[in-house]
Amino acid sequence: MGKNLKGKECGKGIYQRKDGLYSARYYTKDGKRREKYFETLPKAKNWLADAKYEERHCLIVTSPDMTVDKWFTYWIENIVCDLAPNTKDNYSERYKWNIQPVIGAMCIGDVKPMHCKAVLNRMETAYAGSTIRQTYITMGTLFKSAVMNDIIAKHPMNGVRYTKPVRAVDDIKYLTVEEQEKFLEVAKRSRNYGQYALLLETGLRTAELVGLTWDSIDWKKHTLTVSKSLEYRHSQGYWRAGPPKTRKSYRTIPLTNRAYSILKERYDERENRKESETLSQVLGYTDSRTGETKYLVMRDLVFVNWRTGEPEKNSSYDTHLYKLCDEAGIKRFCMHALRHTYATRAIERGMQPKVLQQLLGHASIKTTMDRYVHVTDESLENAIRQFEMATPAEARKRA
Repeated sequence: MGKNLKGKECGKGIYQRKDGLYSARYYTKDGKRREKYFETLPKAKNWLADAKYEERHCLIVTSPDMTVDKWFTYWIENIVCDLAPNTKDNYSERYKWNIQPVIGAMCIGDVKPMHCKAVLNRMETAYAGSTIRQTYITMGTLFKSAVMNDIIAKHPMNGVRYTKPVRAVDDIKYLTVEEQEKFLEVAKRSRNYGQYALLLETGLRTAELVGLTWDSIDWKKHTLTVSKSLEYRHSQGYWRAGPPKTRKSYRTIPLTNRAYSILKERYDERENRKESETLSQVLGYTDSRTGETKYLVMRDLVFVNWRTGEPEKNSSYDTHLYKLCDEAGIKRFCMHALRHTYATRAIERGMQPKVLQQLLGHASIKTTMDRYVHVTDESLENAIRQFEMATPAEARKRA
């Protein structure tokens, strides 16, 4: 039982040093001594109780010699484990390739802003601005969690910034009305026309389209429910089912007549399509709203490749789109541009932003308006005509 400088007992494992600090220490299961110093007795007692609890329940030990590697492993497995699989994969990719080689072996308490900046500087010439930004976010979120959990006292990225520009919002591709018409005219001769047209009618994400199954469609109510996604993991070589991107992404979309016709046509032809052995799989995934395990029956997928009978990979769609763009004489774009185009057309046709937010499955209306709605030349001209028609002089002329 330790004592303070006045001879009063402090409690087991705690004593006051001659410099006034309180030492709290205990021994781990493997015989290592853990010790930390505090300015006050209550802080020492709290740390000791928490550390012993963590040790007893096999949780991470908040020791001063903890490495960044050890904290990342605990963080990704226990703290952000409920995030969307893609988000966790992005965190892991950026840590493995960019963060770990520079600071992974360091004690987390020794990491300074200059070390974090070194991670970003090493990426400057070889990586796009968007990837550097992802690395910045990964490090920031990782260390913020360490601060919140009293692993470190100060965020080591304070004052750290990245300099390489990320693609501006105005650079994000969407189709003008003319480009959309040219694209669809060429796409009509394509086996993937239904998929492209459906995205322009619903604004689905590609993984939501790929993972769409027949039980998601209510033929009587003319609705489509988004509750899962499907993507091919190239690095591991397998298909993975998962929940939608965020909880707000769970949504039910009323179908336009065009969207309904596309789906009905596929449904009527489903018995005649080619199906590969891959479609015999049943993939489990976790519903991020309830934590329950759900299943995706791949044989029930709405869209599969007509030639191989396999689900269509995102990269395959993009490759095919490039060919169609070249044939249509328009600038190349990827699948996600169709989602942007849907959002832009919706606003141009008078849809309320809050309604569009819900249809797109965005948690924030700022994302909807800043990232997905684009001001086209046509919309600018229409706005000026509307403004002009509303002036008093024009009103009197019409009268």
